Amino acid sequence: MNQLMEWITQPWPWYVAGPLIGLTVPALLILGNKTFGISSSLRHVCAACVPAGIPFFSYNWKKEMWNLLFVLGVLIGGFVATNFLANPDSIIVSEATQADLKALGVTDFGNLLPADIFSWENLFTAKGLLFFVIGGFLVGFGTRYAGGCTSGHAIMGISSLQWQSVLATVFFMIGGFLMTHVLLEPLMKLVGF
Repeated sequence: MNQLMEWITQPWPWYVAGPLIGLTVPALLILGNKTFGISSSLRHVCAACVPAGIPFFSYNWKKEMWNLLFVLGVLIGGFVATNFLANPDSIIVSEATQADLKALGVTDFGNLLPADIFSWENLFTAKGLLFFVIGGFLVGFGTRYAGGCTSGHAIMGISSLQWQSVLATVFFMIGGFLMTHVLLEPLMKLVGF
């Protein structure tokens, strides 16, 4: 049992985790003709909570209850993994990445997200406005504009040979590269890093 727990708490290699994620797609399609994606669950929550007078939310959201349960399982799994199955080892960030981030003013490499940026103290500051509010809006807008999120397009859409998912994933990647290599430094300076 102890050996099993040790195996579970260690990072899984790509050749185990990748195929497990990949097998989610055919499993959902074969077992119930369902498509994988997370962003659509927000629409289902709104349809359940918002009065039915808005046409976008006027549909049978109960038919998609499995998606809400899937997202609930993701949240519960994340809580369990963080609080009971966390890897006690420090997160390893490459020296080159650390040097690049230190040049931008980020010095905390102890957690998955750097507390220099993502902390409750930054919530009502210029950093918080940029990274939480504006960044969150852009992610939400981009997801809606692209007709789905990265998991829906890159995992489900590409595997089911949808051209628009290939296109969306290419532009997600271009946006990530552009942000990392062109826009991040000026934005960090703008908010006081």
